[in-house]
Amino acid sequence: MGLVDDNKNKEKEASEDEGGAARGGGRQTSDDSSFYTTDQEEDNDDESSLHLGPQCSLKEQLEKDKDDESLRKWKEQLLGSVDINNIGETLDPEVKFLSVAIVSPERPDMVLSIPEDGKPEGLWFTLKEGSHYRLKFSFQVSNNIVSGLRYTNTVWKSGLRVFSTKDMIGTFSPQQEPYTHEMPEETAPSGFMARGSYTAKSKFLDDDNKCHLEINYTFDIRKDWASAD
Repeated sequence: MGLVDDNKNKEKEASEDEGGAARGGGRQTSDDSSFYTTDQEEDNDDESSLHLGPQCSLKEQLEKDKDDESLRKWKEQLLGSVDINNIGETLDPEVKFLSVAIVSPERPDMVLSIPEDGKPEGLWFTLKEGSHYRLKFSFQVSNNIVSGLRYTNTVWKSGLRVFSTKDMIGTFSPQQEPYTHEMPEETAPSGFMARGSYTAKSKFLDDDNKCHLEINYTFDIRKDWASAD
């Protein structure tokens, strides 16, 4: 199934432990509202970071030392069943996000398509206050290994920033079969102050701070799930 860095999948980058949007209200809940505003500036996603990606194309990596059996076996173990037809000559990996699903034991999965411009029109989804749910992403990787793929999310209500979170997704090798990644369970906030409309911005970045997708959207928290169309 390709290279997945198990250690990175278990790691979580430091966050303000505030929860997230469409991660919803995060991990804090109360009888009224778990929301609070912050005067902190939005985290700078362009800050310097370690460059851990390969320094040559994956095709070049596979061609190197191909006559050395021990190195060949090591690369096969590292990369898994990489499809040679799905890799390119360039250094940069291509990550294409296909969908995001909101998974809750209270209702059928809500599968949300992602527009190419990352700007869903109108209300993208509705969360039920106090509900338990997970986010599940579906995406494809081609050309090269994507290292340290991570998810950041910032949420505003009435122009005030109320949530900010970061989560590590992992490292993945190119393959034709889409990957799926499910986030930890979250609980939407509840109470009168928690209900209403929100705007949010989600990003998917790698170790080189390349942004593979930015989604700007709106969502609601209500007393109940929205009726299925």
